[in-house]
Amino acid sequence: MKIRIGTRKSKLALWQANYVASQLKKHFPDIEVELVKITTKGDKILDVPLAKVGGKGLFVKEIEEAMLRNEIDIAVHSLKDVPTYFPEGLGLVAITEREDPRDAFLSVKYSSIEEMPEGAVLGTSSLRRKAQILEKRKDLVIKDLRGNVDTRIRKLEEGQYDGIILAYAGLKRLGLENKVKQIFEPDYMIPAVAQGFLGIEARLDDKETKRVVSVLNHKESELRAKAERAFLKTLEGGCQVPLAGYAEIIDGVLKITGFVSDLEGKRVFKDTVEGKPEDAERLGETLANRLLEAGAKEVLEEIYRGSC
Repeated sequence: MKIRIGTRKSKLALWQANYVASQLKKHFPDIEVELVKITTKGDKILDVPLAKVGGKGLFVKEIEEAMLRNEIDIAVHSLKDVPTYFPEGLGLVAITEREDPRDAFLSVKYSSIEEMPEGAVLGTSSLRRKAQILEKRKDLVIKDLRGNVDTRIRKLEEGQYDGIILAYAGLKRLGLENKVKQIFEPDYMIPAVAQGFLGIEARLDDKETKRVVSVLNHKESELRAKAERAFLKTLEGGCQVPLAGYAEIIDGVLKITGFVSDLEGKRVFKDTVEGKPEDAERLGETLANRLLEAGAKEVLEEIYRGSC
């Protein structure tokens, strides 16, 4: 059997695709795997914040189109880049075990974000990170940061930023942990929905590929991802907003914490719900609705009116 994996061309995307290929070969030694490299719109637009050009779906559209044309069999995505809806005929068939979902601070000058002086420049492309930082450090200047991991680190080392924030999972996968000065615990900065998961997408009518790839599914990670993505789906209004959702399972209880704010981190809504892991999606929806009722709905509608 041969499986063609569609992937973006960045180092991180290729690492992820090769990781899935190696895991498939571990379970099925005779399988043949081919990587098909695809450039997405999100890879081409590097000078505009994602929130202004269509959000995270920009990183998957061309790959999904290739799958529908039967040019590839599966796609390996950072699950945080995958919208909560799929083109007809496609869907997630496996979610791998979660890598460390926390955010990381990198700097040439400072060992922590607390050390950064008033007026220091912090780089991030994420409205979620920006809002959570501004909630604590309104004195920092936050500037957009785009590009792949290597490009972002290069911009930091060239002095364009005093510090930057990246996902720790990607840095670990690329062996760049030595660049990290500080890791933010989830109670300081709630991670992005589905940060640290790899999602494997396939054609839903391709039963043999689904059967093979399903061996890579990690059940606990699947439940955590379902809770977070249900939270996101209930809140989503078509463009990027400052929101975060993080689920964990402790002693048989699923706990999910959510965050929504305005763009300046001034009006902030947080809450947590707990329940049975098998109720993951319902718990995510419940949390989202609680935040909406608490006032997040008004904030989100303002953002949608202004930026969509």
